[in-house]
Amino acid sequence: MFTGIVEETGRVERVEERPAGRRFWIGARQVLEDAKVGDSIAVSGCCLTAVAVEPGRFAVEAVPETLSRTTLGAWREGDPVNLERSLKLDQRLGGHLVQGHVDGVGEVIGVVPEGDGTRITIAIPAPLRRFVAEKGSLAVDGVSLTVAAARADACEIALIPHTLAVTVAGRYAPGRGVNLEVDLLARYLARLLEESGWPARTPIPGRTE
Repeated sequence: MFTGIVEETGRVERVEERPAGRRFWIGARQVLEDAKVGDSIAVSGCCLTAVAVEPGRFAVEAVPETLSRTTLGAWREGDPVNLERSLKLDQRLGGHLVQGHVDGVGEVIGVVPEGDGTRITIAIPAPLRRFVAEKGSLAVDGVSLTVAAARADACEIALIPHTLAVTVAGRYAPGRGVNLEVDLLARYLARLLEESGWPARTPIPGRTE
């Protein structure tokens, strides 16, 4: 479990093809302070297991399923990535509960300066749109963000200067793919409503149309 508060940006140093997938060597500093083989590290929003730890870098592996369902399949040497160690139960939850289980890949379709920050627009895959609500939480490349506006097929997010400076968000441009994880509570609430047979058009109790 993670918070969506990025600790540092690392860099893909090496990409190794493997019979069962691909191994990535990630250059880092802060997340390596207490890292060991077997630890879970969120790499741009994808929970991965450290399979090797060396001074200044660690390695993770991705199977074909992960490569096809996330942006990892497009990673190249030199690419920056967001890094966060797993949550400790005694630390503050500064963002929201993030599992590191990518639900889908969105596409940045707009980047507009807004004051000292930037407003980005992300196209949301159809299966995930019902989970995205204005003022709700959305993890984008592992960063806990608040949805500023929800459209029929996209959402807008206002990025502050700090986020732009300490994450890969400062490099966003139209056409870029981003890993998306919807809010955990929204996912389970939708499932519970489906199981209960609650119709989409059922009137809210006590409300007249």
